[in-house]
Amino acid sequence: MARFSATPEFAHDQPPRIGILLTNLGTPDAPTTAAVRRYLKEFLWDRRVVEIPRPIWWLLLNGLVLRTRPKKSAHNYQTIWQPDGAPLLTISAAQQQALQAELQRRLGGDAQSSPVRVELAMRYGKPSIADGLQTLRAAGARRLLILPMYPQYSGSTTASTFDEVSRVLRDWRWLPDFRMLGSYHDHPGYIDTLAASMRAAWQQQPPAEHLLMSFHGLPKYFLDQGDPYHCQCHKTARLLAEKLELPDHRWSITFQSRFGKAEWLQPYTDKTLERLAGEGLKGIDVVCPGFPADCLETLEEMAITNRQIFLDAGGEHYRYIPALNDDPAHIAFLADLAGENMQGWPETAADYDSEAASQAARRSSERARALGAKQ
Repeated sequence: MARFSATPEFAHDQPPRIGILLTNLGTPDAPTTAAVRRYLKEFLWDRRVVEIPRPIWWLLLNGLVLRTRPKKSAHNYQTIWQPDGAPLLTISAAQQQALQAELQRRLGGDAQSSPVRVELAMRYGKPSIADGLQTLRAAGARRLLILPMYPQYSGSTTASTFDEVSRVLRDWRWLPDFRMLGSYHDHPGYIDTLAASMRAAWQQQPPAEHLLMSFHGLPKYFLDQGDPYHCQCHKTARLLAEKLELPDHRWSITFQSRFGKAEWLQPYTDKTLERLAGEGLKGIDVVCPGFPADCLETLEEMAITNRQIFLDAGGEHYRYIPALNDDPAHIAFLADLAGENMQGWPETAADYDSEAASQAARRSSERARALGAKQ
């Protein structure tokens, strides 16, 4: 049996193409206990996500976590599930399609002749990274850009994506040129797009007394071991506050979604909302600058559960400002980001001619056939 997979899709008359793999975390296939259990088993068994020694964690995961957590999580998913599926998946698919269209507009070509092909993949669940890479491979992608939708880098997200991509590629016989984005937490275009989204929300309804920027939490020992996520979240929040010209007393940064008994990054979002309401704050705006697409953690945890926490503690007005999602300004920024990371590749050059590239591929095919190639 062959150690490395063949490349049956290759044809000498196929022009080279850049493949962009747009990745996010993932979602269960359905808002059911069984589907959530399958998803959590894959997610929580990742060594990048939980660093407890495997034998101990296997007992805890299978003996406790997967027996109790899936039912509660399934209920939460049911509160946000849409007719066409999980919001994260539908929004991510819309982002992928819009990014493909924007890059085609900029670089030329249609769905068949475009020098760039964008595919969507999830780190856990479907569509898988393996499937996304295989689709790009079949489309003739000889250069590959991995674009994780994690503005702030963490070993548990961005590095885990790299782990899975490398796991798949290590079995390929012919590897593409490869680039991967680490983070874009302080990219001026990202900060500008966030700020524009905030201003648009404030045009519809004046800003509240306070802005809370909530990021997904991580165990504190990640920070202690050198993970830069905590620092990058703080920089994103500071740059956004500066762009919005907010004085220090008008905004806060917090961390949500903690799990288990270990200490996580602080201050905690729910505790901060309780405290602010208890101190007399009546109105608050909430935004999650670490989530480029709305998902369970924003639509259920932030827009529903934490809203109730704030109101129960004495607050009166709570507004969750949606993620950037597939807003045209966000898609334009992602196209800029992809363009920056594709610099030097011939398919993105200003003088690149897709028709000339197709003709060159046909001539290459003729020469290869003359030498005995089958295709």
